Amino acid sequence: MSRKVAVLMGGWSPEREVSLVSGKACAEGLREGGHQVIEYDVKRDLRALIEFLRPAGGGGPDVVFNALHGKYGEDGCIQGVLEVLAVPYTHSGVLPSAIAMDKPMTRHVFTSLGMRVAEGRVIERQSLAWGDPMPRPYVVKPIDQGSSIGVHIVREGDNLAAVELAEAKFGDRVLVEKFVPGRELTVAVMGDKPIAVTELRPRTRFYDYEAKYTDGVTEHLVPAPIPAEVYELAKDWALMAHEALGCSGLTRSDFRWDDSKPDTSGLVVLEINTQPGMTPLSLAPEQAKWAGISWSQLMTWMVDNARHPA
Repeated sequence: MSRKVAVLMGGWSPEREVSLVSGKACAEGLREGGHQVIEYDVKRDLRALIEFLRPAGGGGPDVVFNALHGKYGEDGCIQGVLEVLAVPYTHSGVLPSAIAMDKPMTRHVFTSLGMRVAEGRVIERQSLAWGDPMPRPYVVKPIDQGSSIGVHIVREGDNLAAVELAEAKFGDRVLVEKFVPGRELTVAVMGDKPIAVTELRPRTRFYDYEAKYTDGVTEHLVPAPIPAEVYELAKDWALMAHEALGCSGLTRSDFRWDDSKPDTSGLVVLEINTQPGMTPLSLAPEQAKWAGISWSQLMTWMVDNARHPA
């Protein structure tokens, strides 16, 4: 069934440019699926957004395709606006979006489900100036950013003062975690089904922002060439996280697997993304394509499965 779809993109987070690429790609896929599409670059003007979504006299979109990334786009804020306006929208609702964006909170959810997470804790950012919070190597992350924005692996010889300065733009607290060696894995969940496991082999030092969004920098292996028991556990954990948070639509969960450890004991869950990237290099659409789901079919499935606020 053809729908009038508003694609929200852009925003003002550090992921603005990625969101614009995602939004334009999604809009094209929706048009290929026969939908009437309106692209909307979201600014920090709530009145204009409300008028666009619910114009005087009617004629607003049937459904919103949320292609925003980062703060205000995937942390429950825009979802709250859409709930108040009673506009159907893609991806997860307010609460799962807010929890998933808060890395310390998602760690609590994961451990409550029996999943392994890396040893870590939240610290005051300025305390990095006093010395290492744990033995190197370890990872420093903002507590509420996506796309590996602001993530630093602190290794022997690295300048800790430079890391502290770089984190200053993201707030007063950071998450520090023990670095897990080994391999990078990711699993997309579509509705109630995990699709596949992809192994990521970045040619940079780790799977950072550049590795995610620069063509040729990261090799994607789908299905991941890993033992069957690790493959299945990663899929199981991705679905558990999706369901426990109350997510809907499409999500993607990221893992590290220390392949020096026996059986599945080296698998660690890092995070769940309720607004996974939808650029030409993105992982969830790539897994869908591997499963035989075309780009336009995926876009239509997402609007068909949009949330309908009460």
